[in-house]
Amino acid sequence: MLVLTVALAVVVGVALGLLGGGGSILMVPLLVYVAGMGAKEAIVASLVVVGVTSAVGVVGHARAGHVRWRTGLLFGLAGMAGAFAGGLVGGHLPGPVLMGAFAVMMVATAVAMLRGRRTPAPAARTELPVVKVLVEGAVVGLVTGLVGAGGGFLVVPALALLGGLPMSVAVGTSLLVIAMKSIAGLAGYLATVPIDWAFTGVVTAAAVAGSLVGARLVARVPGDALRRGFGWFVLAMGAFVLAQQAPEHLRVPALLVVAGIGVAVGTCVGFVPRCPLRHIGGKHPVPAAGR
Repeated sequence: MLVLTVALAVVVGVALGLLGGGGSILMVPLLVYVAGMGAKEAIVASLVVVGVTSAVGVVGHARAGHVRWRTGLLFGLAGMAGAFAGGLVGGHLPGPVLMGAFAVMMVATAVAMLRGRRTPAPAARTELPVVKVLVEGAVVGLVTGLVGAGGGFLVVPALALLGGLPMSVAVGTSLLVIAMKSIAGLAGYLATVPIDWAFTGVVTAAAVAGSLVGARLVARVPGDALRRGFGWFVLAMGAFVLAQQAPEHLRVPALLVVAGIGVAVGTCVGFVPRCPLRHIGGKHPVPAAGR
């Protein structure tokens, strides 16, 4: 089981380096359903793996000019405060509640990424307004600290959809934010949840190796394709985790229902020009940031 866990950790690293998120979305289910860890222990170990992997990944993205340092540092500092508070609260909540909340947020984020931006994108800028960055960072930090996620699956949409940064830049900047928030969330959880450092160290090394590969691929993938791929990826994982929280005899039907709804919604908002869901939050579809 250790070999399989390590092999899949490499895949998690590739996803994190390529998409700027997805590390915790994959790592938490991997540690729970493959490695057999408890929900809280998996969340804590995930914060270590994703935090270290993100920190290493920032280096490659910075060399390619895909990191907005001021935006990332401000977002990260605000997120660290929120993540620490979320980690303290999350340590006292039942595991199933945390995993269910985790899955619901994944599905909501996936729909947002598949929809793309529905209002005209702001003029190109190198950094985002300070107040906006701090508010968004604190909110995202609180949510991701609560469910033990590094936050890329929320940070990337916040930077790309709300901030208007190109996807490649949103990916690179998100890794800086994730590394900072993971440390804060970990500090909050360590007060109540133990961690197997030896096992976590092996998984972290494998994820770091994968992230280096992902960082090299990001500049070769078109921004719109990257956004859609991120959305479908998160949607699939959200459906899986939601189904796992259902009673055992209902898991397969639940997975089919959730997956069916997700595919229908994603297909509509992503590919059907007259889909009514495409116009929620804006009257006229326009190209997504990063195209």
